[in-house]
Order: sequence, then C-alpha cells, then structure tokens
Amino acid sequence: MGQTSGRQERNKKPEVAPSEIMEAEIEVQNTKEETKDVKAKNQKLTSVFGLADLKNEAIGLYNLGQSCCLNSLLQVFLMNIHFTRILRRITVPPSPAQRRNNVPYQMLLLLEKMQCGKCKAVGPTDLACCLSEHRVELFVQHDAAQLFLTLWNLLKKQMKKPVEELSDLYTICIQEHLACQKCSFEVKNNSTMLTLPLPVLDANSHRLKTLEDCLQYFFHPEELTGQNMCFCQQCGRKTTFLQSMKLVHLPQTLALHLKRFCFERSSRTQKLSLHLPFPQELDLREILTESQCQADDSEKGTWQFELFAVVAHSGLSSCGHYCAYIRSLTDCKWYCFNDSEVCQVSWDDVKCTYGHSNLYWRETAYLLFYMKKHPQQPWPGVSECL
Repeated sequence: MGQTSGRQERNKKPEVAPSEIMEAEIEVQNTKEETKDVKAKNQKLTSVFGLADLKNEAIGLYNLGQSCCLNSLLQVFLMNIHFTRILRRITVPPSPAQRRNNVPYQMLLLLEKMQCGKCKAVGPTDLACCLSEHRVELFVQHDAAQLFLTLWNLLKKQMKKPVEELSDLYTICIQEHLACQKCSFEVKNNSTMLTLPLPVLDANSHRLKTLEDCLQYFFHPEELTGQNMCFCQQCGRKTTFLQSMKLVHLPQTLALHLKRFCFERSSRTQKLSLHLPFPQELDLREILTESQCQADDSEKGTWQFELFAVVAHSGLSSCGHYCAYIRSLTDCKWYCFNDSEVCQVSWDDVKCTYGHSNLYWRETAYLLFYMKKHPQQPWPGVSECL
C-alpha cells in the first residue's frame, strides 16, 4: 500500500494558486507586447539606416594621417540611407583573406562599428588597409573627386548582387551629339558619368556666378573649329562640328564636381576660391532647355533635388584639408564631419563654403551631392544608356 501511495504522490501535479496563474498570464502578455515593441522598433530602425548610430548621434572618423579626404567621402557614403541599404545586402566573401580585401565588406564592418559603438569616433584602419591592397595610397593628399571615383569603381567591381542598384543610385546618363555644320552628318553616343564636372570659369576665364550658370554652361553647345575640327564621313574631310550633350537620366544621388583646381602655364595647380553660391533645392527642369534634354516627361518629373552633402576643401592645392557638411536624412539637421570631430551646424555655416576670391585658406565647396525629392520607381536601368 505504501508503494502505491508513493507512486500516486509522485504522479500528482502540484496545485497552483489562482494568483500565480494570473501573474503568469500577465507576464506572457507583457512578453508579447515587448515582442511587438521590438518588432516595431526594428522596423523603425530599418528606415533610418545611414545615420552613424541609431540615436541620431553622428560618429566621427579618426585621421590616420592625411586621411581627411577619405574620411569625408566615407561619411557621405555611410550617411546615405539609400547606399547603406544596398551595402547591407552584399554577398559576404567566403574566406578571411577575401573579406580583408573586399571594400564593400570592410565598409559594412565600419558602418556596424560606427552604429554599435558608444565612442565619439572610430578608426577606419581596416578599410584603409584594404584600400591600400587595391593601390589606393595612404598618407598622401588625395583629390576628393578622383578618390570618389576610385571608391565607387572598387565598390562596383566587388559587389555582386546589388551592383545594378548601386549604378542606378549614382550614375548619370547623357547623350553626346556631334553634328557637321557643312552637311547633315551627325553622330550620337550614349554614355554614363559618376559626376558632372562643372567649370567655374567660362572659355574667356570669366567667373560663372551661380551653380545654375555652371550647369547651363556645361550643357551649352560648343563649336569645334580650327585644330578641333572633326573628320566628316559624308564630306570626306575635316569640317566644323557642333558638339553638345543632352541629359537622359539623373540618379537618386546627383554628384556635382566644381572644377576649382586648374593648371597654370607653369604646370602648377591653382585653386579657384571664387564665390559660387549653390541652392538647397535644385530643379533641373527650370535650368536646362528642351534642346539640352533627351528625356520624357516621366523622367523629368523626378529632376527636383535637395542638397544632401557638401565636401569642402580649405587651404591651397598643394596643402589643404577636407571636411564634409551632411544633412541627416532622419532628423533633417546639418552636421559638420571634420575627421573625429562632429557637430551640428546651420545652413548659414554651410553657406560659408561658397568661397571667397581673396581668402584661399577658407573652406570652399568642391563636391556637391543632391538627393531626389521624388524618385522614379522603377528606373529601367543604366544599362539602357549604354
């Protein structure tokens, strides 16, 4: 009897007080609510990729030795939520050696380091070492426009899956047009560009007064005469040609290169610090004429832009410093990224980069990045421009 009674005692379930059941149900309900909150928070965070950390506190990059140009461009890339969404979907290289030498992967690690860390700045050492493996020199002064092209080419070369989206994000499509002025012969070629290289002086070395003037001058037809004449297949000899460029497509992020550095007769590079204002909002439809465009109304409807970033240069061509002014896409505030130092600034501070002819050491805007206000979805692809 004792053994039977013992087995019954062991199989008997312990009784639970009603209060304990209620507490357990409340705990389960709280857990479900917390799970919902976490999911909602994650969805919100997904929409703010690109800010250096998730608390809207931008993170600086330590200067490794004349790396201000690299730091400024990295901030422009990583503060762009459209770029970081592409970056997060790259194919991770399989081996450690491949990961060390993969620029997109190293850039992604840097982004994670900036977002997850609690420091005011982090060092881009691993990415810099990776770039050196691809013949990007360290501890030297770089030209921001050339380094931007180098970084983009490395990203495009090493990305596999989202490479088309990367091209759509930055690539400008234009149509080059050559027309003989003696007959009806003409040549049309479609091509792509990463930046629009805008002169700040006209052919007579006169100052172009605004960014809009620079854009109009860039797309203004040019007559090729004298030594610049081209061979006409129809005429059978060299003749005067009219050269022009027409805009076909503008990307989500439009990069404008202000050509402030020019060669003098002494083979030395001179910096043009002249005053050149640029607007916060840019509408290409109001700047370019119909003859300067080769796009339909749907494409033109997306040609309204807002200023996103300014890469500014201070000093002389042979000795200078870069920093970046970037408008956060999450809180719409302007920040100045000066290597490891980051601070919030006003639009008046950004306007100080317009330049001044007599103050060579002051900051002058060199690269401008504009973001589309109403992007077209979907765009057929840059491949159609080729």
